[in-house]
Amino acid sequence: MFSRRIRVEYEHEGKRLPCALKWLDNFSMRNFTNASIFDDTLPVGDGLLEIGERVPLDGLREAMQDWFCRKGYLPQGARLVLRAI
Repeated sequence: MFSRRIRVEYEHEGKRLPCALKWLDNFSMRNFTNASIFDDTLPVGDGLLEIGERVPLDGLREAMQDWFCRKGYLPQGARLVLRAI
């Protein structure tokens, strides 16, 4: 089910930092996102997420960035970076 491992980081002021496990866990709870496509996400550590094949990376990045900004997790001007590992 979770066939891909993704590094989830954010860039801010020239530095790239891992997103906290708390942030990833909060996003992955369906009650908050209301998007069943993201049911196939499993936070496994700071900056690490396992996802299923049907989860689109671009859609995931956009949804996570929007959620993290609304929750106040990301600093102003930061951008989210997702990459397969």
